Amino acid sequence: MPGKVSPDDLLTHVFGRTGETDETVIQGPAEGEDAAAIDWPGGTLVVSSDPISLAASQVGTLGVHIACNDVAASGADPRWLTVVLLLPADADSAALEAITTDLDTAAREVGASIVGGHSEYVDALERPLLSLTAMGATDSFVPTGGAEPGDRVILTKAAGLEGTAILAADFGDDLDVPEEIRDRALSFFEEISVASDARILREHATAMHDPTEGGVTAGLLEVGRASDVRLEIDREAIPIRSETRVLCAAAGVDPLTIFGSGALLGTVPADDCEACLEAFADAGLEAAEIGVVREGPAGLDIDGESVEGPITDGLYPLWSAADEDEDEDEDEDVVQGADTD
Repeated sequence: MPGKVSPDDLLTHVFGRTGETDETVIQGPAEGEDAAAIDWPGGTLVVSSDPISLAASQVGTLGVHIACNDVAASGADPRWLTVVLLLPADADSAALEAITTDLDTAAREVGASIVGGHSEYVDALERPLLSLTAMGATDSFVPTGGAEPGDRVILTKAAGLEGTAILAADFGDDLDVPEEIRDRALSFFEEISVASDARILREHATAMHDPTEGGVTAGLLEVGRASDVRLEIDREAIPIRSETRVLCAAAGVDPLTIFGSGALLGTVPADDCEACLEAFADAGLEAAEIGVVREGPAGLDIDGESVEGPITDGLYPLWSAADEDEDEDEDEDVVQGADTD
C-alpha cells in the first residue's frame, strides 16, 4: 500500500543518516516535523520539501500550496521555491503549459518566487510527478513537537478539504453525487493555502502542523507523538463541511483520514484560546477548539478511543482501484484486437 514511510522505519533507516552534524541546524529530521529550521543571519531559515504524484487535477496549484503550507505552519512566510517536474514521456506541451501556469499563479498568491529546479520527461511515469522545496524566514520557529499539557487544540477551516476536492475532480464521475455538490467541492482547491491561518495562529501557538496525507487524524497523531503528549479530541467538535460528508459517504471513506491540506492544526495555552479564536473570527476565518492536550503516553484519543498509527489515507485504495480498472480495460482492448485467424 502506498503512503508515508512508517515512524519505525524512519527511526531505523532515515533519522540516523543525515550527514555531518551542523550546529546551525535548529530543527532537523524528526517524526512529525515537516520543516527544517536553520540559524542564519536573517533569523531562522525554514525549509520544507514535498512531492505530489497521484492527484490528476491542479497538481501545480496543490504542489505550491502543500510545500508552502509546511513553511507557514512553522511560523515563517514562504518566500522561495524550487520545483522538480517529471512528466510522462508521452505528455505534450499542453500538459507542461497547464502545470507551469498553475505553479506561477499559486506562487504569486502566496508571495513566493520560483528560483530554480529541474524538468524532464520520463518513460516510467503514467502521470506527472512534482516535488517542491519551499523556504522562508522567521524570528520565531514553531515546531510540530511543542504542545504542552493543558494546551487546547485548534483546527482551522475544516477537515478533509483537499481530499474532498480530489474526490470531486478525480472520482466525481463515478460517484452518485449531485453536480452542484461536486462543483462546490472543486472550489475547495482555492482554500488549500494555510498562510493566512498561520499568521494568526503563530501568535499564540506552542505547536502547529499541516495535516496532509492521512488527514486530520494522522496530523493529530503526529502532533501527539512529536510532542510526547496525549491529545484528547472530541470528534463532534471537528468541523466537517456538508460537501465533504456527502462525497466521503459516496466513496466510502472517513472525512478525518483523507488528505487534509487547507486546514491547520495548532495547540495554544488555555489562557490564549479565546483570544486566538476571536482573532480568527475578526479576520473572517473559520477555526474551532476540538480538544485538549494531556500528559500520558504519546499519542491520540478520539472520543475516548486510542488511535494507533500509521494512518493510511482513504484515497489511496481509490487510486489503486482506478489503476486496476484501467489496466483491465487495456488488457481487454488487446484481446479484442488480437488476430485470431
